[in-house]
Amino acid sequence: MLSHMGSRLARAGMLALALGVPLQAHALFGDDEARAAILDLRKRFDAANASQSQLIQDNAQLRRSVLDLQAQIETLRGELANMKGVEEQLTRDIAELQRRQRDMSQNLEDRLSALTAPEGGASAAAADTAASAPSSAAAPAVNPQKDFDAAMAVFRAGNFSGAQKSFAAFLKQHPKSPQYPAALFWLGNAQYATRNYKEAVNNFRSSLSMEPSGPRSAEAMLAIANCQIELKDSTAARKTLDDLIKRFPKSEAAQAAKDRLARLR
Repeated sequence: MLSHMGSRLARAGMLALALGVPLQAHALFGDDEARAAILDLRKRFDAANASQSQLIQDNAQLRRSVLDLQAQIETLRGELANMKGVEEQLTRDIAELQRRQRDMSQNLEDRLSALTAPEGGASAAAADTAASAPSSAAAPAVNPQKDFDAAMAVFRAGNFSGAQKSFAAFLKQHPKSPQYPAALFWLGNAQYATRNYKEAVNNFRSSLSMEPSGPRSAEAMLAIANCQIELKDSTAARKTLDDLIKRFPKSEAAQAAKDRLARLR
């Protein structure tokens, strides 16, 4: 019996030994797979961390780009606002220039209507004098009024450069003509129209000195002030306008002078 039990124990030990060997090998094989799985997991984790870091960097770069874009947009808005302000100022300047041009044209038309009538009367008087005077076959035909009227026709046609030449020729040819102050006056107007303001002032003043209280005196003073305004000499322009209002308070030129003073002050 003991022999039989020993035999059974031996067989059991051998079976256990036989079973133990593959179990140990299986355990060793399982550890290798676990290590490989852990290493793979670490690689994936590191890759995920790297991707996350890159994503964070890309996100930060995108935010900086957005901020830069917003700054550029604000800069453009400021520039557009400035351009809009400049455009509005230019529009106002153009409107003011157009208004001044209309005023100048209207004043010129008014002066032409008011001042050419006396010249027509002078023409008739000169014609009567010429008809009553004895003719002289030896003397050449000199007609200052005809030359003056021809120069006025050039002026009315809007040929201001030609009008300057015509009036200058008249002044040279007829220095003692009754139309001499008027020729100075209209020469000044032609020079004003071509922006030759300094020469225009000289001729307006010469006309005014020859006829201090003549039919064109108030208009000459107003024209001088207009030239001074164009020359940016506001102080002189205000003085001229004040003098005009004092000397010719009831004239149309005085009313225009008051309007110009209101804009200058």
